[in-house]
Amino acid sequence: MKPIIYSCSGCSSAAQMANYIAVKIDRKEIAEMSCIVGVGGNVKKLVKTAKSGRKIIAIDGCPLACSKACLSNHNIEADVHVELTQYGVKKLNHVDFNQQQADEILKMIEQKIEEEIN
Repeated sequence: MKPIIYSCSGCSSAAQMANYIAVKIDRKEIAEMSCIVGVGGNVKKLVKTAKSGRKIIAIDGCPLACSKACLSNHNIEADVHVELTQYGVKKLNHVDFNQQQADEILKMIEQKIEEEIN
């Protein structure tokens, strides 16, 4: 069964990059994206999915680590957690993320998933 991937999708460029990367991983069918806001909002169906025993990947844009925090509210720890600022991503407001940087980091995260989950 495919792992589940969650990402923050806040207003900063880093958060939007996290969401972009998670969507790309979902579309490549490496993992199945689910809604972290639903987990954080205690939506029963989405919490049940998160607690299903599948491997979990969480991508956060910044050190606030909102995806990780939403999971931890339900005593769930991601098997792979990525914080994009550790990859040199700047958290900026009112601007879009750098597409080239996002695609380079996407490749690194895909490799990390391959090494740590598959």
